[in-house]
Amino acid sequence: MFHAQRIASLDLPELAPYRTLRLPHEHRQQGFFVAEGDKVVHRLLASPLEIISVLLPEHRLAEYEPALRTRREDIQTFCVTEKRVLEELVGFEMFQGVMAVAKIPPAPSLAELLNISPPPRLLVAADGLTSAENVGVLVRNCAAFGAQALIVGETSASPYLRRAVRNSMGTIFQLPVFESPNLLAALTELRGHGVRCIAAHPHTEQRELHQADFRADCCLVFGSEGHGLSPLVLAACDEAVAIPMPPDVDSLNVASAAAVFLYEASRQRRLA
Repeated sequence: MFHAQRIASLDLPELAPYRTLRLPHEHRQQGFFVAEGDKVVHRLLASPLEIISVLLPEHRLAEYEPALRTRREDIQTFCVTEKRVLEELVGFEMFQGVMAVAKIPPAPSLAELLNISPPPRLLVAADGLTSAENVGVLVRNCAAFGAQALIVGETSASPYLRRAVRNSMGTIFQLPVFESPNLLAALTELRGHGVRCIAAHPHTEQRELHQADFRADCCLVFGSEGHGLSPLVLAACDEAVAIPMPPDVDSLNVASAAAVFLYEASRQRRLA
């Protein structure tokens, strides 16, 4: 259900989320996020998340109307006659010109995540990932390779920041997320439930990726873009595993490393 409204004034209070796109952390604190782009907004409309509003060029309303009509909530749908008006509102140039605002879903507890994840569990944890873009790609990798949930530590960017949602290509709408106020405590709790915590750590001589066993319950822990895992988080893991590479090659970007680790875990589980 929806009602369309042509924008006559850029000062409408309901448009505040779109005027403040450069303040994503404030959006997170207020309990909503912004979805940007055709594919992401279409996936949002197909999700169970509560949608507040949609903003799009008027000539594209007919394209979105079937999906809008299937929704149970009453979605404010703001239309602009020209894309330049939308760009004036948001403050930067847009390619597709389609956006939406939705409520961040209630966060499950760690115990609830374990209850809804059938064994063998495959979880992912993030420590110190400050780039929202990298967090978004990590979410996409989780969805691609069958990870059942993402645990985001207190030093990482939220996966509900606009750039994270965009880079996840909307897969964040189907992945349970636990934003932990204390990642060390979360890893300790996981280990107490028999979940093996495996650190993705490039500077280790202990074990290479192909030697690790990902077939039982495990949580893959990925560190920051520049410094990797913090010493305390690394020490809290059961083991550290590295992707074998030549010594004169820098470590992979965290999103690339996560794809390699998750593919190997998925491969082992298919063969088990």
